[in-house]
Amino acid sequence: MSGEAAVWYVAYGSNLFQERFACYLSGGRPRGGARTYTGCRDPRPARDARPVTLPDGIYFALTSLTWGGGMAFYDPRLPGRAAARAYLLTRQQFCDVVAQEMRREAGEGADPDLAEVLATGRQTLGPGRYETVLKVGEHRGHPMLTFTSPHGAAEAELNAPAAPYLAMLGHGLREAHGWTCERAASYLGARPGADGAWPVPRITALLRRPGAAVRSAHERG
Repeated sequence: MSGEAAVWYVAYGSNLFQERFACYLSGGRPRGGARTYTGCRDPRPARDARPVTLPDGIYFALTSLTWGGGMAFYDPRLPGRAAARAYLLTRQQFCDVVAQEMRREAGEGADPDLAEVLATGRQTLGPGRYETVLKVGEHRGHPMLTFTSPHGAAEAELNAPAAPYLAMLGHGLREAHGWTCERAASYLGARPGADGAWPVPRITALLRRPGAAVRSAHERG
């Protein structure tokens, strides 16, 4: 699979928010984050982006070095549906996003060929938090790939997300899916790790703060 071959990167966490994902592509520091990203070797924006919904769900666990609270992970064994956003990237860009997620430099070492995940639906690139790549479908002839923890929610150390991280997810849901603050808050507040720690009214208030990053498609008219 050549570096220019197209794949859909399916984001279900803070990369739902396009402004935040741009830091992975062209470099920069997301608002509220504690890390500056170097960006991809190819910093061009995604060729396309579209809202998608995955079977199963997400949960929050471990501790993010960037945000200070739990991180979102996709678990194909959880009930429900996961709201996500698919970005059409080159294979090289996708590999650079995975590398940065694992706090490595883009292009450091050889890029994985992704042959295993394309053939079997799953490929383990390493023991890290986001080094398990899953194929979650196809769209317009291109594979849809995401990455997650090797462990599911049942084995995870659940941890509530920090407010800036949760806000990024909420803004991304509103931007990508056109959801209201209330709908995004209800979705996020029900995820394992956030459930009980983040009441829905508190998340709603977080997304409604002055200077909130986006408005929903409905509010934009």
